[in-house]
Amino acid sequence: MEEELKCPVCGALFREPVILPCSHNVCLPCARTIAVQTPDGEPHLPAPLLLSRGAPAGPAAAAASSEPEPAAGAASGGAGGAGTGAGGAAAGGGGDHADKLSLHSEADSGYGSYAPSLRSPNGVRVLPTVPAPPGSSAAAARGAACSALASSSSSITCPQCHRSASLDHRGLRGFQRNRLLEAIVQRHQQARGSAPGAPAPAATCQLCDRTPPEPAAALCEQCDVLYCAACQLKCHPSRGPFAKHRLVQPPPPPAPPEPAPAVAAVGGGCKSPGAAARKAPACPQHEMESYSMYCASCRSPVCYVCLEDGRHGQHEVKPLGAAWKQHKAQLSQALNGVSDKAKEAKEFLVQLKSILQQIQENGLDYEACLVAQCDALADALTRQKAKLLTKVTKEREHKLKMVWDQINHCTLKLRQSTGLMEYCLEAMRENDPAGFLQISDALIKRAQLSQEQWVKGALEPKVSAEFELTLDSEPLLQAIHQLDFVQMKLPPVPLLQLEKCCTRNNSVTLAWRTPPFTHSPVDGYILELDDGDGGQFREVYVGKETLCTIDGLHFNSTYNARVKAFNSAGVGPYSKTVVLQTSDVAWFTFDPNSGHRDIILSNDNQTATCSSYDDRVVLGTAAFSKGAHYWELHVDRYDNHPDPAFGVARASVVKDMMLGKDDKAWAMYVDNNRSWFMHCNSHTNRTEGGVCKGATVGVLLDLNQHTLAFFINGQQQGPTAFSHVEGVFMPALSLNRNVQVTLHTGLEVPTHLGRPKPSGN
Repeated sequence: MEEELKCPVCGALFREPVILPCSHNVCLPCARTIAVQTPDGEPHLPAPLLLSRGAPAGPAAAAASSEPEPAAGAASGGAGGAGTGAGGAAAGGGGDHADKLSLHSEADSGYGSYAPSLRSPNGVRVLPTVPAPPGSSAAAARGAACSALASSSSSITCPQCHRSASLDHRGLRGFQRNRLLEAIVQRHQQARGSAPGAPAPAATCQLCDRTPPEPAAALCEQCDVLYCAACQLKCHPSRGPFAKHRLVQPPPPPAPPEPAPAVAAVGGGCKSPGAAARKAPACPQHEMESYSMYCASCRSPVCYVCLEDGRHGQHEVKPLGAAWKQHKAQLSQALNGVSDKAKEAKEFLVQLKSILQQIQENGLDYEACLVAQCDALADALTRQKAKLLTKVTKEREHKLKMVWDQINHCTLKLRQSTGLMEYCLEAMRENDPAGFLQISDALIKRAQLSQEQWVKGALEPKVSAEFELTLDSEPLLQAIHQLDFVQMKLPPVPLLQLEKCCTRNNSVTLAWRTPPFTHSPVDGYILELDDGDGGQFREVYVGKETLCTIDGLHFNSTYNARVKAFNSAGVGPYSKTVVLQTSDVAWFTFDPNSGHRDIILSNDNQTATCSSYDDRVVLGTAAFSKGAHYWELHVDRYDNHPDPAFGVARASVVKDMMLGKDDKAWAMYVDNNRSWFMHCNSHTNRTEGGVCKGATVGVLLDLNQHTLAFFINGQQQGPTAFSHVEGVFMPALSLNRNVQVTLHTGLEVPTHLGRPKPSGN
């Protein structure tokens, strides 16, 4: 809580806090330091000096407070925004002038903004000071400062929200004093210094950037600012305009107040320590009066004299106690919301800390897994290296053996050939012809055989010195360089977006999304739907979209749907099951895509006629395979006694002849006197009673009983037209140019019609 009790300017606990128009608080001495003149007022008025802490305003200030200059008030309203309350009206010279100033303000809220000329080291705008005139006392200088601050065009900027507000003729005294905050600070100081012998906090520097601020070493009586030794040299040198300022020792810290004993109240109970010393807050306009009412328009407590003055005549005024209780209740309600959010924040912090621990543990696990995988790769590479080295060794030994074998073989042949050559040369040296001829044939034959042994290729090496082994390591190097993490986890559970799931007629629309903070990739989704009767689920959609509409379902049926995601790692778990109810009754129109080209549709495809004298067929947009369904057709035009046919048909019905002439339609065709049922061109159950302009033909398809019946003007026409009707049927109609009918759907089965009569067939 202590951070809430510190002034945003000086960083110390609040001293005489005042409430700025933006609802932030600053110390009154700090408010003097951040009050600045607007640019329009600076050239004409001397820069005011600052009041000392707790120093009463001089006569000049009182005079300036009671008799403001009109020009100064106008400058204040023009530069900083319109004044607030009665002070703003007085500063502007009347209510009309105050309204004009408000129209020229930036936000019509009493705030303005401008570029300041000076800033203090902690980022707060500071009013430049000038030395006191020679020979004047400090009290006179402070009085002149208050007078100049009240009479000049000045404003103050909130150090927290940086919104500027102009000062009225009362100056800083126009801001309300936050007595509640002052009391809380006092209680906080008492609780902090309640230990016996606890030292009171020493004064600290008001311009320090350090946290906490350095102890104050000097106090300037003119600037009313506490400086440490470093900030004094930096911000308040003893030369120039500050040469005549007087620096004194900072005031000693106040002695901690002794806790007062609890005193029993007159009406019973007790008062907290220090409560007896606190006086009831008095009205700043009427110091002899205490607050008794609360003005809701001005959002400030007032006394009864303020009410009699008429300042709050048109405002909403409440008793102080009632407003106190109401605001306490509102604050309590707001605090409950803050408490809930704080509880959620604590739980969220616990969750985040748990995530931190899980991240640490998972990181260690992944590191160990990565090291193990890389070690396994290194081991596999080492084993493969040994295998490749073995192949190289075998190849080298094979080549060496082949070369040595060839060397030995060639050496042996060379030795034999050399011996034969030497023997032949010796034989040729003999001079005995007879002896030479005895062996010459054998020598010639041996020499020829020796020559034949050196055939082509015998003097060529059988192996090459080059190794025909090439290791293609480039793919492996690329694979190593591309080695990275891949997501091999299953996809998460999809979240159904129930606000987007809906049903319309006999179609359902489902929407889902991937949970946030999910890193597992999703390649697609699988949507499953049951049969509307609690049966097995079946796949109705597979794809990447997250929105799907399924048509052609049963009316008045309950379907269960679920979805799951899949990726390369596999199929993820199912989502929660959503229950969808299709419409009880069918809403449909004539289908322009399925009708014959001579059919003419109008009235949003609810009215049909034909451009041909021949009968043409048009189907409805709905298809039925379950439940009981009833619709009506109103005859808008009936000329020359045509024979329109009403009924149901398959989607593949023939559309260029009367309905019921093929085996894909079941119909009742009717003229102005009688009707017949027809299927497969078979006419049955002739019944008296026909149609005319204005007649209504009803069709009842009961697929629970597998029957089809017809009605004219609310009365059943003949017996049940067809039994054992099974399959998928679409509403159908055939007519020519002499008839025009309008379709009416979304009708419940009328109770007065009752059950169809048994068929005579």
